[in-house]
Amino acid sequence: MPISDRLNSSVSAVPHADKVPLADKIVAARQRLIVALDVPSAAASHELVNRLEGTCQWFKVGLELFTAAGPVVIEPLVARGHSVFLDLKFHDIPNTVAGAVRSAATLGVRMVNVHAAGGPAMLSAAKAALDDVANPPELLAVTVLTSMDAAALRAAGLDRSPAHQVELLAKMCLAAGIRGFVCSPQEVAALRALTGPSGILVVPGIRPAGSGAPSQIDDQKRIATPAYALQQGASFLVVGRPITQAPNPAEAAEAILAEMAEAIPSELPQSLSP
Repeated sequence: MPISDRLNSSVSAVPHADKVPLADKIVAARQRLIVALDVPSAAASHELVNRLEGTCQWFKVGLELFTAAGPVVIEPLVARGHSVFLDLKFHDIPNTVAGAVRSAATLGVRMVNVHAAGGPAMLSAAKAALDDVANPPELLAVTVLTSMDAAALRAAGLDRSPAHQVELLAKMCLAAGIRGFVCSPQEVAALRALTGPSGILVVPGIRPAGSGAPSQIDDQKRIATPAYALQQGASFLVVGRPITQAPNPAEAAEAILAEMAEAIPSELPQSLSP
């Protein structure tokens, strides 16, 4: 069952959110936190996952790790019962992207993404590639990278604000039948209004409360706290360096889960895992 269907079918209303036990809110938060395995080798990935075992359910495999280790890095994650977001942002001609999406679906990942800027034909081809796949991964479209601000868009020849560009791309994706998006925390509320409750909004650029302004080596521009992103309507939060570069990654993850738990709405998902 796609994540979007599971999210809708497994939600139970809780009339008094303040009376929901904290332990239940932590469980719900754990089902929404995706840790980015942005590390240079399979060995580093294995070590990090071991340190987070029992704390985190979802992991993101992106370009750095996939290029270094290949598809084999995904198999042990799936075998251990983890949910995997394959973050390769496919962007090519329609036929090539369709083939890549089909190949990704065979790996057992639960999410895969494409660049919305690939255009209507590419988006439709990516969506169609999963039509005959049993238990397909959720197809997400990347709108505007969180590393880009208005100045970066102008440099790329786009005289629009990030919010305007995200909305334009999202409407194009919706027309192609794609209801899952990767967006910054600043566009969550607008996208939630467009997609309704069935949309899956995966949000990077998350920084814990009290972490201060981004450092010079932090290339994320459009960021927010876990609580803000969830309150705006995020489905999942992607967190990398605040967890993976912490002296104690599990402790850092637990602190973020506690922040998320405080913002969990009165409707708690019972299970978002495979």
